[in-house]
Amino acid sequence: MSRIGKLPIPVPAGVKVEVDDKNLVTVKGPKGTLTQQVDPQVKLNLKDNELLLTIDNEKTMGAKHGLYRALVHNMVVGVTEGFAKTLEMVGTGYRAAAEENGKKLNIAIGFSHPVILTAPENVTFETPVQTKIVIHGIDKQTVGSLAADIRAIRKPEPYLGKGIKYENEHIRRKEGKAGKK
Repeated sequence: MSRIGKLPIPVPAGVKVEVDDKNLVTVKGPKGTLTQQVDPQVKLNLKDNELLLTIDNEKTMGAKHGLYRALVHNMVVGVTEGFAKTLEMVGTGYRAAAEENGKKLNIAIGFSHPVILTAPENVTFETPVQTKIVIHGIDKQTVGSLAADIRAIRKPEPYLGKGIKYENEHIRRKEGKAGKK
């Protein structure tokens, strides 16, 4: 059995977990609602404010056991606490601004035009400083994917380190041209 899959998922007060007959899991909490389709071979049992996932066949479902447990756990964490990713912009003149209550992001990254992004549902942008972008949301996959898309606009280059990078990302720097002797 999966080590991750065996762990129970604690369901905090104020969070409601529903499983219908087609194994569609719906998690409702103070920050919103998330749904996830779970494989029919995975059984979900809710008792004493803990959700436990069990499988019938370990050989065929061992890997999916941990996967679905992690997905449902991320849903519970997302509707209670939420997720956030922070990006930093390095470069002269690079700046970002959140507009329309965090629903739009205006990025000036050295192109001839500003890059304007619209946030998907349940996601907001925040710019505490002109060179930092914080993405908040309840769905971990959406937040991570959006952060990767923003980083792909201008990846950090290895010589000067200019571009958009994750907050704690270390950029391996290359040595420039060496002068002739």
